Amino acid sequence: METVATSKGQVVIPSKIRKQLGIRDGTYLQIDVNIVTKQIILTPVTREFVQSLHGKYKGMGLMKALMAEKKREREL
Repeated sequence: METVATSKGQVVIPSKIRKQLGIRDGTYLQIDVNIVTKQIILTPVTREFVQSLHGKYKGMGLMKALMAEKKREREL
């Protein structure tokens, strides 16, 4: 699939892909760049993604911080 960037650098993620990855209005996307291959990698920060990190950064409190941030966003 292809998409076009606007003058502001915005792109539309096709509906089919959003549904497959659980991307909804307000879903955060982690952006990584591979300078060597000139690739932009988007990873949706969904509940499943956060849960997949559980234990990966032991002792850093990442899960609590991410969940607290998500809770604050819902309260706004």
